[in-house]
Amino acid sequence: MRILLVEDDQLLGESLKYQLEAEGFAVDLCSNGEDGLHYILEAPYDLLLLDRMLPGTDGVAVLKELRRRGCAVPVILLTALGELADKIQGLDAGADDYIVKPFAFGEIMARIRSVTRRPRAWENIPLFRFGDLTLSPTENLLKGPGGECRLSKRESQLMEALLRNPGQTLPRETLLLRVWGPDTEVEAGNLDNYVHFLRRRIRFVKSVVALSTIRGVGYRLEGV
Repeated sequence: MRILLVEDDQLLGESLKYQLEAEGFAVDLCSNGEDGLHYILEAPYDLLLLDRMLPGTDGVAVLKELRRRGCAVPVILLTALGELADKIQGLDAGADDYIVKPFAFGEIMARIRSVTRRPRAWENIPLFRFGDLTLSPTENLLKGPGGECRLSKRESQLMEALLRNPGQTLPRETLLLRVWGPDTEVEAGNLDNYVHFLRRRIRFVKSVVALSTIRGVGYRLEGV
C-alpha cells in the first residue's frame, strides 16, 4: 500500500514515516498543502494522512479540492483540533476518519485498517477505459477495436492499475506493491514479463494505446 503523509511537524512526520515503512507501507512525506495536493493528483496513492493545520493551504482546503476534482482516495485527518465542531467540519469536507493528536501509533494503524477495508466509490465502477481500450476487471476481459481477449488475474490487476492512471508514469515499486502486495517476495523481472504479456494482448485487440517503458522509472499508458 502506498501512503502520502502531509505533516508540517518535521519530527512527527519523519517518525510516522519510519514506523509506517517498518509495517511494510511505501510512504511519501511532504510538509505543506500545495505540495500535498500536487502529489496526490499526480501519483496513485491508496491512502492520504493529512494534517489539518498546514502552512499556506490548510488540510480542509486540500481535502475539499480533492473531492471537488473527484479524487476518491481515503483520507484520515490528523489534527490537534478535537472539538466536535472541528470533527464535523473535517468529515463534512470529505474525510473518511479523524484522529486527534497526540495519538498512539497503534491507534493510527487501527484507523488505517478500518478505512482501507471500506468499499470505495470507484470500486463500484465495472469498466475502465482509455483510448480504444476497455477492461472489465470482474471478467478479466480486455476489449479493443479488433476484438477481445481474456487476461490472467495478474494481467488484469496490472492493466487495471495502469488504466486507473492513464498518461501517468507509474514507478516499478508502485506497480509491484499494487499487483503483488507488500508482503509478497517477487523478483522485479516478473513485472517486466507481465508488461510483455500485456503488450501482446494490446496488439491482439488491435488497440493504438501504447504501454511505454520510462527507463529507470516505470511504465505508462499513452494514447496515440
